[in-house]
Order: sequence, then structure tokens, then C-alpha cells
Amino acid sequence: MSQELVRIIDNISRDKNIDSESIFLDLEAAMVSAARKYFGSQEEEDIVVSIDRQSGEITAFKDDIQIDIRKLGRIPAQTAKQVMIQKLKADERESVFAEFTQRRGENIIGVAGRYEGGNLIVTVNNRTEGIMPKSEQISGETHHVGERIRCMILDVKEAGNQVKIILSRTHPDFIRRLFELEVPEIAEGIIEIKMLAREAGYRTKVAVFSNDDKVDAVGACVGVRGSRIRNIVDELSGEKIDIVRWSDSSQALIANSLKPAEVSEIAICFELGRATVVVGEEQLSLAIGKHGQNVRLAARLTGWDIDILTPEEYNKSVEQMAECVTGIEGVDDRFVDKLLALGIISVLDIDEVGAKPLTEELEVDEELSRAIVNVAQEKAKSIAAEKYKKQAEDVMEQERPKPPETVDTEE
Repeated sequence: MSQELVRIIDNISRDKNIDSESIFLDLEAAMVSAARKYFGSQEEEDIVVSIDRQSGEITAFKDDIQIDIRKLGRIPAQTAKQVMIQKLKADERESVFAEFTQRRGENIIGVAGRYEGGNLIVTVNNRTEGIMPKSEQISGETHHVGERIRCMILDVKEAGNQVKIILSRTHPDFIRRLFELEVPEIAEGIIEIKMLAREAGYRTKVAVFSNDDKVDAVGACVGVRGSRIRNIVDELSGEKIDIVRWSDSSQALIANSLKPAEVSEIAICFELGRATVVVGEEQLSLAIGKHGQNVRLAARLTGWDIDILTPEEYNKSVEQMAECVTGIEGVDDRFVDKLLALGIISVLDIDEVGAKPLTEELEVDEELSRAIVNVAQEKAKSIAAEKYKKQAEDVMEQERPKPPETVDTEE
């Protein structure tokens, strides 16, 4: 019987992933509770129970006098059982919490279960369930009971007597882990994912860099005939993925991030953290993307605010600025060129930047800088008023009733 106890504890330890020593300690504590119940004792030191870890032999003492713990009767045994169940549950919670806290950020495969208020319950192993909130589910995806589902362990929390494992398929790191799985060069550190921007269910941009000149980062991620990227896209139910070549040059990175659109020119203003990108009229819709998605993801990927302009819009903006500032004494076309070199392309930019950067960067006196900014502010107000007036006229034109159509009839 003693050896049977050791085997039972070993089985519980494996099944519930609990350290066997913890189970021995729990069992000893439960037996002490049972003996105290039997003897009506409130003292903590008068009863000692120990179990031999090898043989399973149980020895118990009360006031240094040995007692037979097996002869205490049914009620103390029931007490021991209840205490043991509580302690095992507590140990299991601690074990689950410790295990999944270590695995936070890891991709796992679970089995989809039921939906509860829009949240998906996923069985992540034979003894643990995780919850995928609606906000962490990819829009448009539905999962059936028993379906195998890949997801990321987003967070692990203790909620009362339960461990809450939060799962995600929308987090950007979920895609990062998919790339590590599909592209060995990333797992080995030959290729790095430098930046990643995602709108789950729609589109993701991934900036990659190769630490080995012989390995093409983009080609390795795409795979032969697109095999690697196709596996990732299939896992994401068709979400589009753009592989972007990383560059330390902000201009090159911005141009790469806006692909498939071709960029004609980029003006970067460090003072405003803004990049003005010029694209041909035929490239405009590609650069902006559906509902502004392409430029929005590019901005998040690069860390720059990105404005997209056509050549006509860019030239008009520069001409307005040049006409405005060259009317000031002491300002010529060379000064305008210096403004453009700073990424300042419009009177609105001058107004936003202010006088101090002009003084420091362009080495002009403060009085002239303030004069330039004041003139730019007035011009900016004029442009804003004209824009507002045109918008109002467009609205009135749309609301104006149309004359009835006349139908020519032959006599």
C-alpha cells in the first residue's frame, strides 16, 4: 500500500504538472488537519505527520507519541480529503500560472471550443482552457468546435481562484512568430524582422534585414514561388502581407514601405517628424491604399507622418511658399532652396515649425525669422479661408435642386 501511494503521487504529478514534493507536503498537511479534527486539538506543533518519499511509509506523532493515522475514522478522513483537494487545486493553479507566464508571447495550437459572449474558449492542453476575446479575433473569422487553431499567448492573469490565459490572433507578434516558424533564417537570426505594422484581417507590412550579404531578406521570406509567405497568408485567412526591405536611410525605408506604389520624391522634415512623398497621378491610389491603409501602415512602420502629394500639388505648394517669402527683404530663391532642404515645402510648414528652427538651422537673425513666420501665418490663413469657401460652394452646388429633365417628343 505504501508503494501504491508513491505511484499515485507520481501519476498526479505528471498529469497535473505539479512537483511531487508539493503533493507530499500537501498530503502531510491534510493528514495533520484530519488528526487535529479527531483529537480536537488547536495546537499546531503537537501533531507531526511525515511520509517517506521513497517507500511511501507514513509516520505520525502526537505530543511525541506515535499514532496510527489510518485508524482515525471516516470524518477525519473526509476532512483530509477536502483539504487535499483544495491544496491540489491551488498547486495546479500555481503550476498553470508559472508555466504559461513563461510561455507568454509564444504561438501555440489549441482546440476551439465554445463561444461565450463573443469570446472564444480554446483548450490549450488536456487540463487548461484559454480565452480569446473578441478584440483578439481576426475580423470575419469563425471557428468551429473541435477545430485546431493557432494563436499566441498574449497574457496570463490570476482572477480569483482561476488562472486566465488570454489568447490572440490579432497581435503583431503573432505574425512575427509565424515568420519564425516558416522562415528558418529568421529563427536562426540570419534575417531580422526590424519593424512590423498590422491591421489584423486586412494587411500587414513587415520590414526585414539580412545580416548575411549572401542572403536576400525579402526573397527568403517570400520563399520559392511564394511558398513560405503563402503558408502564412493561408494561416491568416487571406490577410495581405507586404515584405519591405529595411534600410537605415529614412528616405529609402519610406519609399520601400509605400510599395507597390513608385515614389518620385521624398522631402523629410525632422522638425515636424513628417515626410512629404510625391507620387505620379497614376500611383496616387496605390500609395494611399484602400481607405488610406497603405500609407497608414507605412507611417506606423517607419515612424514618420507621411503626406502623399501629386507633382502638381507639390509644385503648387512650393510656388506659394516661394512667392510668399521672397517678397520679404533679405530673402531670395537660395533661402527657399534651404527651406526645401529642411523638408519645409509650404507656408503651413513654416507656420508649424516656427521661428526658432529657422534661426538655428538657416543661420538668419531672429527678427527676419519672425518676419518670415508672420508672413507665412497670414498666407496660411488666406489659404485656409479659400479652402473653406470652396468646400462651402461645393456643398451648395450639391444641394442645389437640379432642373427637371426635358424629353423631346416628335410631333
